[in-house]
Amino acid sequence: MSITTKQKSIIAAIVVIGALATGGVLLTSGQSGSGADEHGHSHGDHAEAKGHADAEHHDGGKEAGHDHAEGHADEEHHEAGPKGPHGGQLQTEKDLTIETLLAEDGDDARLRLWGTRKDKAIAAKDLAATGTLKRPTGETEALAFVAKDGYLESTTAIGEPHVFQADIVVRAAGAQLTVALNKDEDVVRLSESQLKSSNVAIQAAGPAQIASTLQFPGEIRFNEDRTAHVVPRLAGVAEAVPASLGQTVKKGEVLAVIASTQLSEQRSELLAAQQRLALAKTTYQREKKLWEERISAEQDYLQARTALQEAEIAVRNAGQKLSAIGASAASKGLNRFELRAPFDGVIVEKHLALGEAVKEDANVFTISDLSTVWAEFVISPKDLGNVRVGEQVTISSTAFEEKAQGKVSYVGALLGEQTRTARARVTLNNPKMGWRPGLFVTVSLTAGVAEAPVTVTTEAIQTVRDEPVVFVAVPGGFLPQPVKLGHSDGKRTEIREGMRAGMKYAATNSFLLKAELGKAGAEHAH
Repeated sequence: MSITTKQKSIIAAIVVIGALATGGVLLTSGQSGSGADEHGHSHGDHAEAKGHADAEHHDGGKEAGHDHAEGHADEEHHEAGPKGPHGGQLQTEKDLTIETLLAEDGDDARLRLWGTRKDKAIAAKDLAATGTLKRPTGETEALAFVAKDGYLESTTAIGEPHVFQADIVVRAAGAQLTVALNKDEDVVRLSESQLKSSNVAIQAAGPAQIASTLQFPGEIRFNEDRTAHVVPRLAGVAEAVPASLGQTVKKGEVLAVIASTQLSEQRSELLAAQQRLALAKTTYQREKKLWEERISAEQDYLQARTALQEAEIAVRNAGQKLSAIGASAASKGLNRFELRAPFDGVIVEKHLALGEAVKEDANVFTISDLSTVWAEFVISPKDLGNVRVGEQVTISSTAFEEKAQGKVSYVGALLGEQTRTARARVTLNNPKMGWRPGLFVTVSLTAGVAEAPVTVTTEAIQTVRDEPVVFVAVPGGFLPQPVKLGHSDGKRTEIREGMRAGMKYAATNSFLLKAELGKAGAEHAH
């Protein structure tokens, strides 16, 4: 069969089109193969693959400039890295695979290692591991491991916070693999703009003189030296009660008017004595004149003088009886008794109503001068040597921010039989009446001044998971560093454990970092 020229042209076109299609497929396959790494990530899908020198992503081996290229787990760079059957991160080199996990049991957290070779589990006794744990704050810890049931476990617990880099060398049947585990779950990360807008000031921890302060719980009480329980000192019936509870009164101001038959009798006695005195004076003057003119006998003169003296005594006696009950001579009525304030003060108690019958010893009013009050507190035996009369103290209350200065005015000489503590008090000036009796206060006393090698601002201390922390500056943010506190003077606090001198920390507005930690899910869930 002969082929025409037209047919030859059609066949040639088909061959050319087929060749072009084959070349396109080969070209596409070649691009895919050259761009995929060992994880199956294409260059288009993996933004950081371009120029990545990390041996964990490329076959180029260990590249200079990557601190832990050998045996790096992908989780160091990507949270969603490969996970093992126990929930830990996987690291594989050749046919050896190591799974690393920070396992927590309550407050105890330890590193665990599992090994597999050619997909078969390696017994714990055939594994050996050593390593180093480095924290962002610069501390390093040596890691040792012991064999458990199917895995290796660190011999020491990993303390809070769980922010660290662990480099572990694992050996199994002649093979060796270096595993790196990074944990940064508690780091509060802030950008430069966030740090600037939050006004978090960064300072360095350093030495300072801190006054050792003793604090005692106390309570504001009436100044008993300036508190009076007003009693009428005679029985009667209240005719008027102009004073009211809470009223401020002046010395001598009338509190109540009481009608008393006893007072009527005493005033009548005074009036009778005054009348007898007047008669005795007249008789004495007459007898004296007659005796001087030698008209009457001296005996009559002497008798008149004696009667005058007795009348004077009777008047003074009747007057003193009235004075003893705070009454004066009759002005408006013999039975009218005006009960008056003994000094300037405030009526803090009132137990008298109009028309009420009262006894002579009834406590009808309590008046206290609140310009001064007592701050009473208790002292344990171990602190008695630090509290002396005349010591300067500071009084504060959680009810308001104001503080007051005072001096210890009394320290009890005896310990209570039940409490085994001594009572002490501070006499406190109270010009604004802000320190009201019944208010709970804290009495702070400076016991001495000591040099502390590591201190931070008191404002920097926060509480996270029921323990004190200081937010220490680390690369990229702040780390809540658990600390052990020492003495504090309210402005600076001694750090006994957890920080070194020179460490940078958030000195102000650290509560904002605590809030950010809470937002980031700092409920300690791993």
